[in-house]
Amino acid sequence: MAKAWREQVVIPTYEVGTPEKNPIFLEKRVYQGSSGVVYPYPVIESISDEKVDKTYNAVWLENEYIKVMILPELGGRVQMAYDKLKERHFVYYNHVIKPALVGLLGPWISGGIEFNWPQHHRPTTYMPADCTIEEKEDGSVTVWVSEMEQMFHQKGMAGFTLRPGCAYLEIHGVLYNRTDVPQTFL
Repeated sequence: MAKAWREQVVIPTYEVGTPEKNPIFLEKRVYQGSSGVVYPYPVIESISDEKVDKTYNAVWLENEYIKVMILPELGGRVQMAYDKLKERHFVYYNHVIKPALVGLLGPWISGGIEFNWPQHHRPTTYMPADCTIEEKEDGSVTVWVSEMEQMFHQKGMAGFTLRPGCAYLEIHGVLYNRTDVPQTFL
C-alpha cells in the first residue's frame, strides 16, 4: 500500500534576506541563455551567514520500496528520495538548505528535484507552492504541487504518484496557458 501524509521536519537553513520592496525591471538582462525578466516578482539579494533550525511542512510519499519528501514551501521540490531496499538516497539529498544567489529572483538551492516553468530555473523555485494529496482506489497516491505564476499567467503543476508494489516515482508535468495568446516555456 502506498501512503502520503503531511509532517513537520526541521532542516538546518540559512535564511534569505528581505525581498526588494520596489519592482526591478530587468528587460535587457540575459540569465543563463533565457530572459532575465522577473517583474512583478520581488528580488532577494542577501543570504544570512548564520544557520538556524527551521521547521518546514513536508509532504511524504511511501510504499514498501521508496520514501520521498516533498517541500511545498520551497517550490514543491522533491527534497529527498530514499531507496528502502538498498538503504540509500537515489536523488542527491542536501541535508542543509543553503541558498546561493544564482536564481532569477535570487535564492536557489542544490539537491533534490526542482520543477521549472515557465523558464529555466523557475523564478519561484524558492517560494511556496500549493499542494494537495490525492488517494486513488487502486491504492496509489499522488501529491500535486502547483502555482499560478505571475509573469506570464500560466499554471504549472507537478504530480508525484507512488503505487503499491512499484519501486519508482512517477512524475507528471501539466502546464496551462490561461491567456488568449501563445506563451513560451522551457
